[in-house]
Amino acid sequence: MTEPWKNLDLTNLPGHFARRVHQLACALYTQEVGDLGLTPVQYSSLQTVCNQPGIDQKTLANSVGYDTSTIAGVIDRLEARGLVVRNVSPSDRRARLITPTDKGIEVLAGVVPRMLRSQERLLEPLAKAERKEFIRLMKVLVDANAELSNIPSRE
Repeated sequence: MTEPWKNLDLTNLPGHFARRVHQLACALYTQEVGDLGLTPVQYSSLQTVCNQPGIDQKTLANSVGYDTSTIAGVIDRLEARGLVVRNVSPSDRRARLITPTDKGIEVLAGVVPRMLRSQERLLEPLAKAERKEFIRLMKVLVDANAELSNIPSRE
Protein backbone atom coordinates (compact mmCIF):
# COMPACT_ATOMS: atom_id res chain seq x y z
CA MET A 1 0.00 0.00 0.00
CA THR A 2 1.38 3.38 -0.96
CA GLU A 3 1.45 6.15 1.56
CA PRO A 4 1.11 9.40 -0.42
CA TRP A 5 1.54 11.46 2.71
CA LYS A 6 5.03 10.15 3.36
CA ASN A 7 7.79 12.61 2.57
CA LEU A 8 5.38 15.13 1.06
CA ASP A 9 7.28 18.41 0.96
CA LEU A 10 5.10 21.42 1.79
CA THR A 11 7.53 23.69 -0.04
CA ASN A 12 6.31 22.16 -3.31
CA LEU A 13 2.67 23.05 -2.65
CA PRO A 14 1.32 26.39 -3.93
CA GLY A 15 -1.51 26.37 -1.38
CA HIS A 16 1.03 26.25 1.44
CA PHE A 17 2.74 29.37 0.09
CA ALA A 18 -0.59 31.11 -0.58
CA ARG A 19 -1.45 30.64 3.10
CA ARG A 20 1.98 31.87 4.17
CA VAL A 21 1.78 34.96 1.93
CA HIS A 22 -1.65 35.69 3.42
CA GLN A 23 -0.13 35.41 6.91
CA LEU A 24 2.62 37.84 5.93
CA ALA A 25 0.19 40.31 4.36
CA CYS A 26 -1.97 40.29 7.50
CA ALA A 27 1.01 40.58 9.84
CA LEU A 28 2.48 43.52 7.92
CA TYR A 29 -0.93 45.23 7.74
CA THR A 30 -1.33 44.77 11.49
CA GLN A 31 2.12 46.23 12.16
CA GLU A 32 1.33 49.31 10.08
CA VAL A 33 -2.38 49.79 10.79
CA GLY A 34 -3.24 47.69 13.85
CA ASP A 35 -3.28 50.55 16.34
CA LEU A 36 -6.14 52.14 14.37
CA GLY A 37 -8.37 49.14 15.08
CA LEU A 38 -9.39 48.49 11.49
CA THR A 39 -9.02 44.91 10.26
CA PRO A 40 -8.00 44.17 6.66
CA VAL A 41 -11.60 43.21 5.78
CA GLN A 42 -12.97 46.32 7.47
CA TYR A 43 -10.43 48.40 5.55
CA SER A 44 -11.36 46.85 2.18
CA SER A 45 -15.05 47.30 2.96
CA LEU A 46 -14.63 50.93 4.01
CA GLN A 47 -12.46 51.62 0.95
CA THR A 48 -15.12 50.10 -1.32
CA VAL A 49 -17.94 52.05 0.36
CA CYS A 50 -15.96 55.28 0.00
CA ASN A 51 -15.27 54.47 -3.66
CA GLN A 52 -18.95 53.65 -4.27
CA PRO A 53 -21.14 55.56 -1.80
CA GLY A 54 -24.60 54.04 -1.65
CA ILE A 55 -23.38 50.54 -2.52
CA ASP A 56 -25.70 47.71 -1.53
CA GLN A 57 -24.62 44.90 0.81
CA LYS A 58 -24.57 42.20 -1.90
CA THR A 59 -22.39 44.26 -4.24
CA LEU A 60 -20.06 45.13 -1.37
CA ALA A 61 -19.78 41.46 -0.39
CA ASN A 62 -18.91 40.50 -3.99
CA SER A 63 -16.40 43.34 -4.25
CA VAL A 64 -14.40 42.23 -1.22
CA GLY A 65 -14.90 38.48 -1.63
CA TYR A 66 -17.20 37.80 1.30
CA ASP A 67 -20.65 36.27 1.51
CA THR A 68 -23.54 38.61 2.28
CA SER A 69 -24.18 37.26 5.78
CA THR A 70 -20.53 37.61 6.84
CA ILE A 71 -20.24 41.10 5.38
CA ALA A 72 -23.27 42.11 7.45
CA GLY A 73 -21.19 41.70 10.60
CA VAL A 74 -18.38 43.76 9.09
CA ILE A 75 -20.85 46.52 8.24
CA ASP A 76 -22.33 46.28 11.75
CA ARG A 77 -18.89 46.95 13.24
CA LEU A 78 -18.15 49.83 10.85
CA GLU A 79 -21.57 51.33 11.59
CA ALA A 80 -21.08 50.94 15.37
CA ARG A 81 -17.87 52.97 15.05
CA GLY A 82 -19.70 55.68 13.11
CA LEU A 83 -17.74 55.05 9.90
CA VAL A 84 -20.70 54.12 7.67
CA VAL A 85 -24.49 54.40 7.70
CA ARG A 86 -27.10 52.10 6.18
CA ASN A 87 -30.26 53.44 4.60
CA VAL A 88 -33.19 51.70 2.98
CA SER A 89 -32.96 51.72 -0.80
CA PRO A 90 -35.68 53.88 -2.35
CA SER A 91 -36.07 51.35 -5.19
CA ASP A 92 -36.02 48.15 -3.07
CA ARG A 93 -37.21 48.34 0.52
CA ARG A 94 -35.40 45.06 1.31
CA ALA A 95 -31.99 46.43 0.30
CA ARG A 96 -29.75 48.59 2.47
CA LEU A 97 -27.43 51.11 0.89
CA ILE A 98 -24.16 51.78 2.67
CA THR A 99 -22.62 55.24 2.69
CA PRO A 100 -19.47 56.49 4.41
CA THR A 101 -19.75 59.12 7.11
CA ASP A 102 -17.40 62.08 7.34
CA LYS A 103 -15.66 60.21 10.15
CA GLY A 104 -15.34 57.13 7.90
CA ILE A 105 -13.72 59.20 5.17
CA GLU A 106 -11.37 60.75 7.72
CA VAL A 107 -10.39 57.35 9.15
CA LEU A 108 -9.82 55.99 5.65
CA ALA A 109 -7.56 58.93 4.80
CA GLY A 110 -5.44 58.06 7.85
CA VAL A 111 -5.35 54.35 7.09
CA VAL A 112 -4.45 54.42 3.39
CA PRO A 113 -0.83 55.63 3.62
CA ARG A 114 -0.10 53.04 6.31
CA MET A 115 -1.91 50.27 4.43
CA LEU A 116 0.08 51.13 1.30
CA ARG A 117 3.28 50.88 3.34
CA SER A 118 2.28 47.36 4.39
CA GLN A 119 1.81 46.47 0.72
CA GLU A 120 5.21 47.95 -0.18
CA ARG A 121 6.84 45.97 2.62
CA LEU A 122 5.20 42.75 1.42
CA LEU A 123 6.62 43.19 -2.08
CA GLU A 124 10.01 44.66 -1.05
CA PRO A 125 11.98 41.44 -1.67
CA LEU A 126 10.85 41.41 -5.31
CA ALA A 127 12.28 43.48 -8.14
CA LYS A 128 9.82 45.97 -9.67
CA ALA A 129 9.16 43.75 -12.70
CA GLU A 130 8.65 40.73 -10.43
CA ARG A 131 6.11 42.69 -8.36
CA LYS A 132 3.95 43.37 -11.41
CA GLU A 133 4.27 39.77 -12.57
CA PHE A 134 3.42 38.42 -9.10
CA ILE A 135 0.25 40.52 -8.95
CA ARG A 136 -0.64 39.58 -12.52
CA LEU A 137 -0.26 35.88 -11.76
CA MET A 138 -2.36 36.14 -8.59
CA LYS A 139 -5.11 37.84 -10.63
CA VAL A 140 -4.96 35.03 -13.20
CA LEU A 141 -5.46 32.42 -10.47
CA VAL A 142 -8.29 34.31 -8.78
CA ASP A 143 -10.10 35.07 -12.04
CA ALA A 144 -9.70 31.52 -13.37
CA ASN A 145 -11.23 30.12 -10.19
CA ALA A 146 -13.89 32.78 -9.61
CA GLU A 147 -16.66 30.20 -9.36
CA LEU A 148 -15.01 28.88 -6.19
CA SER A 149 -15.08 32.24 -4.46
CA ASN A 150 -17.52 35.01 -3.75
CA ILE A 151 -15.97 37.30 -6.35
CA PRO A 152 -17.33 37.15 -9.88
CA SER A 153 -14.81 36.84 -12.68
CA ARG A 154 -13.57 40.07 -14.26
CA GLU A 155 -13.97 38.61 -17.73
